[in-house]
Amino acid sequence: MVTNPLGSILRQSPFTALQEHMRFVVKCVNKLPDLFEAISNKEWENAEAIKNEIADLESEADRVKHALRENLPKGLFMPVDRRDLLSILSHQDAIADVAEDIAELVFERRMTFPEPLKEKANAFVEASIKAVHSCSLVIEELDELLEIGFRGRELTKVEKLLKKINVDEGKTDKLQTEVFRMLFKMESEMDPVPVIFLYKLIEWIGDLADSAERTGNRLRLMVAK
Repeated sequence: MVTNPLGSILRQSPFTALQEHMRFVVKCVNKLPDLFEAISNKEWENAEAIKNEIADLESEADRVKHALRENLPKGLFMPVDRRDLLSILSHQDAIADVAEDIAELVFERRMTFPEPLKEKANAFVEASIKAVHSCSLVIEELDELLEIGFRGRELTKVEKLLKKINVDEGKTDKLQTEVFRMLFKMESEMDPVPVIFLYKLIEWIGDLADSAERTGNRLRLMVAK
């Protein structure tokens, strides 16, 4: 009889592959500050290597995503709703996708933030990555939460972590608005094409935190059932 190891694991703990996927997602976003710094210092070989590392990590996340989708049981023996799990996976995966898009954009266009924007923009990047980290902390707690049946102290802990994602995303939103306003005041003194791509870059950095919050919101719905 042929067995499916991943399918067997998922029946016992459907969060195992989800956690593995999230670890690759976190590695993707953690590389972004290094990429920005390398480009700012005109270290093109280093920047290209980091961009390629992000692409490789995103591919690994995709590998886990496809394996999870293909092996997730479709019967009645799942401890959580299959649709919830796939929705969480999709929101997580969007984070890695955007991180790769950011890496491609800033490397291919050799993009840096204008000097007056740098301090605020760097804080914005850090805040968005922090929201992703907060989301990953929740994902790492799901096995223990499943063991005790989505109740008790572990549930309280997860609920606090979920609230922190919302707080982090709110801080990111505030910083994004401030960066947008600063750029708006400067744009008349800049070439229009770089300005357009800067607006896109700022939007994508904010999307990292937005996708983390969407992941958290879906998790909240799942644990409330």
